[in-house]
Amino acid sequence: MQYPLYVQQRGRGYRGRFADFPWIEVDGETFGALTQDAASLVQRMFHRSEHVIPTPTIDTSKLKTLEMDDGRGLWMFVDVDLTAVQSHSVFVQVRLRKSLLREIDLAAQKSEVSRSSYIALACIRELAHVGDEGAQRRS
Repeated sequence: MQYPLYVQQRGRGYRGRFADFPWIEVDGETFGALTQDAASLVQRMFHRSEHVIPTPTIDTSKLKTLEMDDGRGLWMFVDVDLTAVQSHSVFVQVRLRKSLLREIDLAAQKSEVSRSSYIALACIRELAHVGDEGAQRRS
């Protein structure tokens, strides 16, 4: 999959951050080294993890509105081969009202996460909330 990486020159090399994985920063002496290291880092971070791998942001107008785009760098798309990445996440199909899905998409966009990640985080928060109520009833 092609993931957008925001690249800026740092000294004699380059530093990049992914739009879809903003916590991942990578350095490289050349563009080639930067993209290779970036792809490898994403693969290592998600291999055998329970995190949902977000779908890539491909809308360049959305990319240009992100905080990381300060106008002093450039966007490039890095090919991340996810075929060897074994994730512990599973595919779930859910039916929702269109209006609810629009609200979820808006909230996910504001949070700068994918729809899947937003729904997964909401489920985790709800489970924690239910767990707290259960703990109160038992005590």
